[in-house]
Amino acid sequence: MACGAVVGGRSLEGVDVTKEAIIQGQVTRSGEPVGNAYVRLLDSTGEFTAEVPTDDAGQFRFFAGNGRWTLRTLAPRAEVVDRTVAAQVGAVAEVAISV
Repeated sequence: MACGAVVGGRSLEGVDVTKEAIIQGQVTRSGEPVGNAYVRLLDSTGEFTAEVPTDDAGQFRFFAGNGRWTLRTLAPRAEVVDRTVAAQVGAVAEVAISV
């Protein structure tokens, strides 16, 4: 029986990917996970939509709508990092963020 884990990402077990636009990834520094960083989801106009903390493995996940989004990462002892990502229902956008 498979565990449902995605190589390099969080488990999607119990998530109906066909009905969701998922943006997820990991925040790292020098190849090591950064826990307790904050990742913000900004819409196409730059407006704040949501924010989540990274877990101990540096991982985060958002359920978003179709379109282009900006991920703004705030981590201790690091500059703010912005990444643009496209989300689409039925797909998982994996994002690696290095701070």
